Amino acid sequence: MSRILSLGYSPCPNDTFIFYALAHGRVNLPGARVEERLEDVETLNQLACRGLLDLTKISYHALGHLRDRYALLRSGGALGRGCGPLVVARSPLTMAELRDKTIAIPGRLTTANLLLQLHDQGYQNLAVMPFDLILDAVAQGRVDAGVIIHESRFTYAAKGLVAVEDLGAWWERATGLPIPLGGILARRDLGAELIRQADDAIRRSLAYAFAHPQEPRAYMRAHAQELAEPVMESHIALYVNEFSRDLGDEGEAAIRELFRRAEGRGLIPPCPLPLFG
Repeated sequence: MSRILSLGYSPCPNDTFIFYALAHGRVNLPGARVEERLEDVETLNQLACRGLLDLTKISYHALGHLRDRYALLRSGGALGRGCGPLVVARSPLTMAELRDKTIAIPGRLTTANLLLQLHDQGYQNLAVMPFDLILDAVAQGRVDAGVIIHESRFTYAAKGLVAVEDLGAWWERATGLPIPLGGILARRDLGAELIRQADDAIRRSLAYAFAHPQEPRAYMRAHAQELAEPVMESHIALYVNEFSRDLGDEGEAAIRELFRRAEGRGLIPPCPLPLFG
């Protein structure tokens, strides 16, 4: 009888595109099958903190707190250039002017919040809410600014909002490295062989999606927050790239630099265990 593994990922088009084939049996995981659980990224972070998912998409900020329990996989994640979180407001401001102002974030353990804290100090007055509610909260004046992710990157201007800072571009200028947003984790107690097989299955699931790009579309549309086809296509083009196939040396360097800076600021604890399983 096959072992059942829980697999958590977000309803965003990049994740449903990547995991469609694995979740629907188009590719197999030897000796196991997966049961998907679709949740927003901060919910996934919190579920992982409780150890409730065998395999899961995670914010790299959350991974910084979970390295004792979870190992990072090399495939399936979101990392790249020109794809970082944006700080938006109703009118042009500087980041210095936002110190001590109320800023909406999509979760305390999101990479978006970690980048905000690494950018500078003084951003502690935070309003935590689901990512898809942030634009309206800013537009309606319930918060002074918001850190937006996912589809909101393509739709904030339609709400009459302006970009204050591109945190991904800031990271790239500061480090010369791509921005690590979210990775795929496996519980360390699954064992090295099953972790390796899961990594390979996710890589094959992505390859299937690229080879049959129309097949996942109905699944993607059923879960997307923004149903407009051009937005879905832009989302996949931005967040699914060569780093999604394999982190490579550059992707790994970006993750290690993020953790080095975060540890240096006391934002995540140090961990002696290897990053990968």
